[in-house]
Amino acid sequence: MEAIVTQSSVAGSAGNFQADRKWPFDVKPVHPRFGVEITGVTLEEAVGEALFPMIYEAFLDHQLIVFRGVELPHATQVALARRFGEVQVHVMNQYHGHNAHPEIYKLSNADEAGKPNGKHPDKGTLFWHTDGSWRAKRGLATMMYAETVPKAGGQTEFADMYGAYEILTGDWKQRLDGLKAVHNLDFSRTRRHGHDPMTEAQKQAAPPVAHPIVRVHPETGRKAVYLGDHAECVEGMDYDAGRALIEELNALITPDELVYAHAWTPGECVVWDNRCLLHRATGFDTAKEVRVMRRCTTLGETPEAAGAEVS
Repeated sequence: MEAIVTQSSVAGSAGNFQADRKWPFDVKPVHPRFGVEITGVTLEEAVGEALFPMIYEAFLDHQLIVFRGVELPHATQVALARRFGEVQVHVMNQYHGHNAHPEIYKLSNADEAGKPNGKHPDKGTLFWHTDGSWRAKRGLATMMYAETVPKAGGQTEFADMYGAYEILTGDWKQRLDGLKAVHNLDFSRTRRHGHDPMTEAQKQAAPPVAHPIVRVHPETGRKAVYLGDHAECVEGMDYDAGRALIEELNALITPDELVYAHAWTPGECVVWDNRCLLHRATGFDTAKEVRVMRRCTTLGETPEAAGAEVS
């Protein structure tokens, strides 16, 4: 049955709703500004040749899409992620979740017996960030799948960066005009873990890279703030002054009204657009609860390939 999505069904979805969409699946908002659950099709059908262009429309319109009740083997996850683009093999290979599929980044606090080991797998994920911003070829989509989730905590929060740009004052927009932040994986991981988790080879493979703080989404043409925890300093600015600007702006762009907190259940798959969302995980009792998540991140464009990216 063909579902015709109406304006009222997704009212308030960040102002980017396309009223003329006619899709053979249903969408249900998960937040007043962005994000929808897709029903009426399986995930495998969604990424098939016939439906995927419409699924991708929903992805662009709503920034985040949710599929529930999914069985997603490792190989299938990688294959489905490829529909969104080239799948990243993360430089921190200690997180590779499957020998045959290094594209999978696994976050788990389970020991070999499946019991909680008391350690958080990646403390950097507890702070607002966007996947792949530390690369010249930045992250496009992330596909996250929940295997095991804790009874309390372990949510993923998402913040609307289209909305973040819209709420900035004119003075802030003028202040940010032309500024680039230097994103550095070594910086973000070392300060959050309390030690240096990266080898020298990993650091050399992921050198710092500068990106505009205000970016133009290459497919929607909308402006979004592009920052987060990987941003270390501001190009051409005194280091301490750049740090102060980044910390102040990171606090401004994540007010409660722009944030959706996703409470996971096993078998859920969420796909989000790293070009216009920040995200972070919430804490949980790592000594008593097990959380096992696996993700694939697809790569997008470099600023040069996307054309002039101006604020």
